[in-house]
Amino acid sequence: MALIVKSPRGTQDMLPKEAYRWHLVEEVMRRAAKSYGFREIRTPVFEDTRLFQRSVGETTDVVQKEMYTFDTKGGDSITLRPEGTAGAARAMLEHGLYNDGLPVKAYYFTSCYRYEKPQAGRLREFHQFGVETFGAPQPAADAEIIALAKSVFDSLGLTGISLEINSIGCPACRAKYHEALKAYFEAYRDQLCETCLGRLERNPMRILDCKSPVCSQIAQGAPVMLDYLCDDCRAHFEAVKGYLQAAGIDYTVNPHIVRGLDYYTRTVFEFVSNQIGAQGTVCGGGRYDGLIKELGGPDMPSLGFGLGIERLLLLLDAQDGFASCTPPTCDIYVAGLGEKAQTEAFRLIEQLRSYSIAAEGDLAGRSLKAQMKYADKIGAKFTLVLGDSELEAQQAKIKNMATGEQTDITLGEGFAQQAADLLLTHTCAPAGL
Repeated sequence: MALIVKSPRGTQDMLPKEAYRWHLVEEVMRRAAKSYGFREIRTPVFEDTRLFQRSVGETTDVVQKEMYTFDTKGGDSITLRPEGTAGAARAMLEHGLYNDGLPVKAYYFTSCYRYEKPQAGRLREFHQFGVETFGAPQPAADAEIIALAKSVFDSLGLTGISLEINSIGCPACRAKYHEALKAYFEAYRDQLCETCLGRLERNPMRILDCKSPVCSQIAQGAPVMLDYLCDDCRAHFEAVKGYLQAAGIDYTVNPHIVRGLDYYTRTVFEFVSNQIGAQGTVCGGGRYDGLIKELGGPDMPSLGFGLGIERLLLLLDAQDGFASCTPPTCDIYVAGLGEKAQTEAFRLIEQLRSYSIAAEGDLAGRSLKAQMKYADKIGAKFTLVLGDSELEAQQAKIKNMATGEQTDITLGEGFAQQAADLLLTHTCAPAGL
């Protein structure tokens, strides 16, 4: 049997040399979420299929074409999560988090799964940073999550990202809009794809989100929801714009934004870049005032967003956002010559690690020359060599690999503190400090 050496199509590995980039952006996101009062939530990678059918919508591309759905041995239908909101909403309801007071603010890092054509910025397994605010009807909540997303981009030093906003109304005003859409698309019935022909009767708004080039072109001339907003939805949208202006957040109203999931109501938004190809939406979200009730919970206006981490990393690469960042390296490599010295080296390395110093030693039985080559390869900032003479004197020399400078260091009590002080003196901050 041939060795399986390729990852499944539409997936990619995060290699050790790339992990630091993920850690950097995730830490920025965690800090931003914390500053806005959000706390972390984690949900299962798969859920009951009905959860996504009811929340995402049976007429969406996600449900009709893209979900990974399978039957368990017990006969239950299970789906790998295609997005994060439905699972977070289910967990909030199941555990009664709303009893602790509203709004409930939660954030998460999650992997999502959609069966679609892989391309740059679009994978079958992808990762998101998401936030959800449950039980917040006021327009200020819309502006707050937009501001949170923008703070992430600002903290990462990204430029050229534009905010586009729209309102897709509520069920009341959307009914008239659906009538107008249906009348418009009826004239193009013979040109619509088979999927959109089904949507024409059930949910014509989903045609606006079709990925077919023909349907997309037809949709460009369709009526826009902004012309059909009721007074309450119009007032809400104007208030959102007012809050954004008060916060100094620039935006463009794009009447063609509808988002790809049925649970959205009123405010929808996208942060878009033209630097990462066709998949330019880095972050998208909005309000979903009817979702919690649809899932069997109380009437609880809510909202959130999902920020694609792979797309964010593409954008950072395009702007050399990691140019000033270097992956973590070894602070001190301790080489031992002989069995006794190797044992002492192991003890000293553990002392260094207890001080949050990234320390390594030989695990492969290498010669001293080979150990020094390895230390150089892993970017060790300092090296320390232990032999019989060093053990007898309880003193050794620690070498700065960048300058060649050597400093005496005692091996007894206080060894790790001496090493930490030396690292700080040479502006080499120990890992984790």
